[in-house]
Amino acid sequence: MEIATIAPAGRQIIESYGGGGFQVSGERFSGSIIVGATETRSWAVSDFGAVSLESLTLIFDLDPVPDLLLIGCGPDMALPDPALRAALKARGVALETMASGAACRTYNVLIGEERQVAAALIAVD
Repeated sequence: MEIATIAPAGRQIIESYGGGGFQVSGERFSGSIIVGATETRSWAVSDFGAVSLESLTLIFDLDPVPDLLLIGCGPDMALPDPALRAALKARGVALETMASGAACRTYNVLIGEERQVAAALIAVD
């Protein structure tokens, strides 16, 4: 699905998702990704059950480090482990989970508002 959005120059924008990947700022990524304000990286997670603090350590290498992390859970929304939410909160990162499509759209809105947000997105077909 294509997503229409307006965002500040130099910010990573999710242009489309589906078909097992994402189009971000003109670049196609196969599989799951972590996208931050200035960069997008492949993410070796293919289902929500594999999401852990260890799998999310990439977010702490982003510049800027986000204060909000959106997790796109795949085709459906899922609730995170309370321990994961607490561990991220202890590091200053709030967590929200939703279906991957909703997370893409929400990320674009928030990055357009120049918020410090990142999205960990599980690919959908």
